[in-house]
Amino acid sequence: MVKPFFLPILLSAGAAAASQTSHCRCRPDEPCWPSQEEWLSLNKTIQGNLVAVRPVASVCHGDEYNPQACKAVIGLWSNSAWRSAQPGAVQWENWEAWPENHQTCYIDSPRGTKCGQGRVSLYSAKVQTVFQVQQAVKFANTHKLRLAIKNTGHDFLGRSTAPESLQILTRGMTDIQIVDDFVPRGAPKGKSEGHAMTIAAGVQLPELYTAAAKQNRTVVGGSSHTVGAAGGYIQGGGHSPFGAWGGLGSDNALEFEVVTADGTLVYANAYQNSDLFWALRGGGGGTFGVVTSVTVRTFPEVPVLVYNLNITAVQGTPQFWEAWSEFHAALPSLNDAGGSGYYFTVPNFPLNTNTSVSVFISLLMFPGKTDPAEIDKLYQPLKLKLQQLQGIQVQNISFPFPTMNSTIFTLLLSGENADSTGSILMLGSRLFSKDLLSSKDGADRLTDAWKSIKMDPYDQILGHVVAGGAVAANGEKIDSAVNPAWRKTVTHMVYSRNWEANATLAQQSAIIKNMTEIEIPILRSVEGEDRMGAYLNEANAYEDGFQQSFWGEHYPRLYSIKQKWDPAGLFISRKGVGSEDWDDAGLCMTTGGRSKALGH
Repeated sequence: MVKPFFLPILLSAGAAAASQTSHCRCRPDEPCWPSQEEWLSLNKTIQGNLVAVRPVASVCHGDEYNPQACKAVIGLWSNSAWRSAQPGAVQWENWEAWPENHQTCYIDSPRGTKCGQGRVSLYSAKVQTVFQVQQAVKFANTHKLRLAIKNTGHDFLGRSTAPESLQILTRGMTDIQIVDDFVPRGAPKGKSEGHAMTIAAGVQLPELYTAAAKQNRTVVGGSSHTVGAAGGYIQGGGHSPFGAWGGLGSDNALEFEVVTADGTLVYANAYQNSDLFWALRGGGGGTFGVVTSVTVRTFPEVPVLVYNLNITAVQGTPQFWEAWSEFHAALPSLNDAGGSGYYFTVPNFPLNTNTSVSVFISLLMFPGKTDPAEIDKLYQPLKLKLQQLQGIQVQNISFPFPTMNSTIFTLLLSGENADSTGSILMLGSRLFSKDLLSSKDGADRLTDAWKSIKMDPYDQILGHVVAGGAVAANGEKIDSAVNPAWRKTVTHMVYSRNWEANATLAQQSAIIKNMTEIEIPILRSVEGEDRMGAYLNEANAYEDGFQQSFWGEHYPRLYSIKQKWDPAGLFISRKGVGSEDWDDAGLCMTTGGRSKALGH
C-alpha cells in the first residue's frame, strides 16, 4: 500500500537504538536517519517518484482499516500482475512479514490486528529512468541505508524485500529496442552479435516475447507472467522450457547497463568491465549493482512439436513409482533428441472423500520438429516398458505449433494473469545430472529419495527439463558465473511447503528445519553432497552452504568481484554473494564480516 509521501513513517518497534555503528546500516530511530527535508529533496530529484510504503494488507487492519480499499485488495490478492506493481507487496506473502521481529500484516488476520511493517521497505523510489536509479543509489550510499531492489517481486528467497529499507522499484522501466546488428561497446570494428533486443529493467517476459514475435524472432526465456526478463531471472542464470535448444537465459546476454554502488553508470560485456559481465551472467540479482537494461540475443522462429505423456494410478499403487522411475531413466535420451519442458507429479490427489490417485503429467517440447511419428518413435522404448506395468493408465498425444512464441502463449502464458500468487511458500530443490539418470540404478535412487519425502494431499513435485543440449554445450563455449552443475543437469526438481498465516514462529521454524535438515539432505544424498547443486532462483531460502550449492567452484571469484565493485556491501540480497558478511536482514555486519572489513 502506498501512502502519501508526507505521512510520517512509523518507526519499527524492533529497531535497536544502539545500532548506530560503522558496521550497521542507519535505522529509522537514529540521528543519522535522513530528515524529512532530505527525503523531500530526494523526491524532487527523482521527479516526484518517491513514496512512503505500507504493506498492501494494511488497509484491512487496525486504525488503517478502509472497507472500500480492503475489498479492492482482497479482490486482487492473488493477482501477480497487480502485486508486481505494488511497492508494498511481493509475490509470496511470507516475504512481506518479519516474524522474527513480530511484524506481520497478513490479509486474513483479524481486522483488529495491528499491521506491522515487516520486511516491506519504508520508502520506494518508483524509478522510470537511469538518472533516477543513480540518485536513489547515491542517496542510500550517502545515508548508509539498507537498499532493496524490486523488479516484480517474483522471488522465493526474500531478496526483493528488506526491513527498514529504501526500495528501488524498476517495474516502470519498460523500454524495448530492436537492434538488427548489435555491436557491443568496446568490441573490435565489425564484431557483430547479430539480431538482438535491448530491454529495460522492468520488462516482463510476456512483453519480451510479444516484441520478439513482431519481428518474427524468439528469445530464450521462462514461462511466468511476472518474471522480469532483465532482473534476477537472467542474472541468476535463467532456465527456459527451450533450454536444450537455446541455452540458459544468461548464456544469451550480450551486454548489461548497470548502476554501480557509487552511482556510476557502466556497461559490461565481453570487451569492457568483463569481470562484471562474467558475474552478472549467473552470479545473482541485486548483488553487483542495479541492472537498468540488458541486451539479449534473438533467434529466428522455428516450429515446435509438443509431446504430452500422462500416467495415473490409484494412490498407493507401487507400479506408479515404477513408471515414474522408467520416465526418468528415459529422460537422457529424450533430452539428447532435443526434448525440454516440464513435468508435474501429484502423489496424492484426492478425487473424493474415499479415493485418491497419483498423477504424472509431462509436456516435452521439441523445437524444429514437425513429424509426430518421429517423436513417437523416440518415446516407443518408454511406452513399451510402461505397458508391462499393471495398475497404471497411460495417455499420450502430440500436437504441433507453428512457432515458439505460439507455443509459449498457448501452453505456458495463456490468459492475461495466469500466475496465482499471494500465498505463503517455501521451496526445496535440487539439480540432477544426466550421468545419474543414465546409470544403471540412478533413476531408482532418485525415485526412492522422492518417495521418502512425505507429500500431503495436492502436494506437487515439479520437474524442469531445462538443460542438456545447448546448456551443456555452452559450458565449453561460454565463461560465466553460472553454477557448473547446470552444464551436467538433465532435470531441476522442486517441491514446496507452506503454513497458515496464524502459525507461530516456532511452527514456521519447525517446517523450515524439517526441510533444511531432513528433506533437502535426502535429495543431496542422491549424488553426493557437493556433486551437483541447486538453482539459486528456485532454491530453499535457508539453503545450507549456499555458496557451494548455488555456484560451486565459481564462488571465490564471485566474492572477489563483489568486493571490487561493492566493497561496502550496499547491494546485499539474502543468500547472495557476500551476504554471509551480514545478518539475515542485511542491517548489520556479522563478526566475520567486520573482521574482513577491518582487513583481519
